[in-house]
Amino acid sequence: MEPAINQLDERTDQATRQMLQKVVERKAKYDLLKEWHLVIMWLVVFLTFAYVIFVYYQFYLPYSYSFASVFSVYINQPFNLYSMVTLIGLYGYMVVLQKKRDKAEKEYHALRCEIIDKSKDLWKKEDEWKNRHHVFNMMKKNYDINLFHENK
Repeated sequence: MEPAINQLDERTDQATRQMLQKVVERKAKYDLLKEWHLVIMWLVVFLTFAYVIFVYYQFYLPYSYSFASVFSVYINQPFNLYSMVTLIGLYGYMVVLQKKRDKAEKEYHALRCEIIDKSKDLWKKEDEWKNRHHVFNMMKKNYDINLFHENK
């Protein structure tokens, strides 16, 4: 369990601490997938741009007098097949990461909203209810998780 969550006072019970731990784990998973998606997306953009420039200078400019000759020379180079397979594979991986990222984001926000909705049940006593903002501030400060409002 995260040290900041573990060090919460007696006004927060163990079940609430577990829920807070789960929302931190889901946020970490979402952030990791978001970062990887961004890296792969920029890699795909950069490699595609570089490959288009390569094809333009290696095949189009010298053989621009005939589409058939450009196509024939392009097909005869095995590097082009490997490059296209790599680019298509990276694009597919980017799409898979985007779907995983969206799923992780939904799970994270669903649990975050559940904590917000159940906050009256999680902090039942008057003293706990009045001091729940300490927990919310700690979550915002340490983990960048907003439990004050449901909106992102």
